[in-house]
Amino acid sequence: MSERLTLEDISLLAESVELECKAAQGRNGQGELPADFWSTYSAMANTEGGVILLGVQEKSRGVFQVAGLAQVERVRKALWDNLHNPKQVSVNLLVERDIQPVLVEGKIVLRVDVPRASRQQRPVHLGSNPFGSTYLRRHEGDYRADDETVRRMMAERVEDSRDERILKGFDFADLDMDSLAAYRNRFSAAKPGHVWLDLPLPEFVERIGAYGRNREEGYSGPRLAGLLMFGRAEVIRDALPHYMVDYQERAEPKAEKRWIDRLVPDGTWSGNLYDFFRRVYQKLTADLKVPFQLQAGQRIEDTPVHEALREALVNTLIHADFSGRVSVLVVKRPDMFGFRNPGLMRVPPALAVQGGNSDCRNRRLQTMFQLVGYGDHAGSGIPKIYRNWEGQHWRRPLLYELPDPEQTLMELRMTSLVPAETLAELERHLGSRFTAMPELERLALVTAVAEGMVNHTRLREISTDHPADITKMLAHLVRDRLLVPEGVGRGMVYCPRLGGLKPPPFRWQL
Repeated sequence: MSERLTLEDISLLAESVELECKAAQGRNGQGELPADFWSTYSAMANTEGGVILLGVQEKSRGVFQVAGLAQVERVRKALWDNLHNPKQVSVNLLVERDIQPVLVEGKIVLRVDVPRASRQQRPVHLGSNPFGSTYLRRHEGDYRADDETVRRMMAERVEDSRDERILKGFDFADLDMDSLAAYRNRFSAAKPGHVWLDLPLPEFVERIGAYGRNREEGYSGPRLAGLLMFGRAEVIRDALPHYMVDYQERAEPKAEKRWIDRLVPDGTWSGNLYDFFRRVYQKLTADLKVPFQLQAGQRIEDTPVHEALREALVNTLIHADFSGRVSVLVVKRPDMFGFRNPGLMRVPPALAVQGGNSDCRNRRLQTMFQLVGYGDHAGSGIPKIYRNWEGQHWRRPLLYELPDPEQTLMELRMTSLVPAETLAELERHLGSRFTAMPELERLALVTAVAEGMVNHTRLREISTDHPADITKMLAHLVRDRLLVPEGVGRGMVYCPRLGGLKPPPFRWQL
């Protein structure tokens, strides 16, 4: 038995990973695999993974009691037997090291580490039918996924590129000629002398991947990527009823939805992705200061901030799940830029930030943007955004997912890592008490005030402290009535509790 835990360790674990405790005592009190283990296994696998402790009971929120398993090997064997039974569960994600007995307060407990399933493995479901037997982890509970969500998981599993499909019943006339002309002009500037420039427009559109032929059924038409990139909004909605792109410029650093400039498909422009990209990029960068630089006698109108915003905008569009019910939303505020796309990421956000891990949802769109010089190579775009932003000594970008409805968000804040005005406010309210605090406590308070909240994950991103030390520190600030906890377990966030300070709300999206 390689690991020993205490009740305090379990409390710390609950805040760093998704944790489920089950008494697993059975009728005779000797230990038995509970029937509801499998819904938790499915739920964790289909979301972010987690840890299941068999032989521990959570009496109330954050209060645990160890029952132990008298016959731990019997429980472990039952678990392995059922993992390999397709009538019980669709896929086994576990290896030997994922199911291990641990000693907690002198009693043996079985720890099961459930990984996040890949998109090729989802949906992880009970029995042979995914509908009605696929579970998701929501608010520390296991909930059945609705049929629409299951269908989306199945589409993600079988379609490496969601925009590859050739659309039956659509034709060249459904594309916007002005958008195509603008794209071809940009292609000419990016690739002067390219042989495709001499082709007639229909052939050019086919070469860039916007149009194709279904050879099995014998019909031609725009690919879904081509319709998204160059179609008219009303025609795009014939194929994707929930399609919506939205840009908002807001005058104040608040989550209020008042805007001073807005761009949505309203009939005055095409409403497609290429025109949305062109118009929104100009609006995002209109106020950026560009230092005077010359290269080969030409002034360079690009900066690392331009590059980061361009990359963030392209990433938002090429990774969007346009079958989802959430709109693409881009927000510009004096203090930040926000980007939202429907759908969760195909790779965990932490891996995406590291780079080298790419699984683009719309690969045809990605190629079309790359052909005209927009968007980086696979797996390097998000790290470049982080590098360029941190090069300005601004707060580290924030990339995160929201599960219901499924969406991915990126926040690029134009505030320093330790904003002077926030420091001044904290020193005014707390005086010498603030300056005497340990560095991690000060960082937590500054982040909570500057961003409206702080949580365990955010502090792990911006500090090098051990996760257990972060948890203890947050608990200390709660006891000192400086932070107010909201939520439970891994979903816990902490808001500042300082009289007179009114931090900006955390959520900026609709």
